[in-house]
Amino acid sequence: MRAVSQDELGGPEVLHVVEIDRPTPGIGQILVRVHAAGVNPVDGMNRQSGVLVGATPFVLGWDVSGTVEAVGFGVTLYRPGDEVFGLLPFPLGHGAYADYVVAPTRVFVPKPANLDHVQAAALPLAGLTAYQALVDTAGIGEGTRVLITAPAGGVGHLAVQIAKAFGAYVIGLASPDNVEIVTGLGADEVIDYTTTDFATVLSDVDVVFDLIGNDYQRKALQVLKPGGTLVSSLPQSLPEVVADAVARGIRPAGLFVEADRLGMTALAELAGRGALVPTIAATFPLEQAGQAQSYRVRTGKVVLTL
Repeated sequence: MRAVSQDELGGPEVLHVVEIDRPTPGIGQILVRVHAAGVNPVDGMNRQSGVLVGATPFVLGWDVSGTVEAVGFGVTLYRPGDEVFGLLPFPLGHGAYADYVVAPTRVFVPKPANLDHVQAAALPLAGLTAYQALVDTAGIGEGTRVLITAPAGGVGHLAVQIAKAFGAYVIGLASPDNVEIVTGLGADEVIDYTTTDFATVLSDVDVVFDLIGNDYQRKALQVLKPGGTLVSSLPQSLPEVVADAVARGIRPAGLFVEADRLGMTALAELAGRGALVPTIAATFPLEQAGQAQSYRVRTGKVVLTL
């Protein structure tokens, strides 16, 4: 089978297609024929550094949508021919940039019939990041005032929709080019960060979902109410603001996304009823994985097709 591998760390040029043996599912695993694989910033980061996946050679990718090809011993959830999507165990279960993947059965859920494989492959990592941040960590609900710092991006555009589905009041920070996009996603209020410092116009925010880091986390503390939550997808930068957050009565939370069947089930339910629609910025064939990782995304997700 085909897979995109690399023998050294570096730029997109180190990625190349190789032929490797098709894996066999073991106990509690399924073999999935990959129809689409989502591309995420963490893919490019590991192509350059290997920080989460170790030494080369390796096959990148965690987002999968495809068809069950075979099942291992003891598997009762699926049978060959079932359409599924999911997040391979993150970070050590990488390998989505390939014709087939083997993974634990319960990292997958049935693909909603109203999503094609490209749309489904755009959801797992980014969607779970948003869901685990907003629902599992921050506990948003009806009327929760939520600020999202990058609401047009891969995670952010899903976060806006998830927050609205749970009844939150959503505020987004966007450039002039993206104000209309973020409003269209359902945001109640959009602030042009190129002309307005959000820390001077916002207050009494319950939750800030930070996807940028740097000064945004420190400014977030100025707009959060006591008892509020600052949840960030960049936990490595949180230590700089922890002391200040605690002094203000704010909970700082750094999120490292996990494969999660409950979360995937929730994403599938939201998508199935039209409350969560991934935006596809571009698609590339497997052979152009390097170009896919280099593509400059304005909004939404890039997906590889197989």
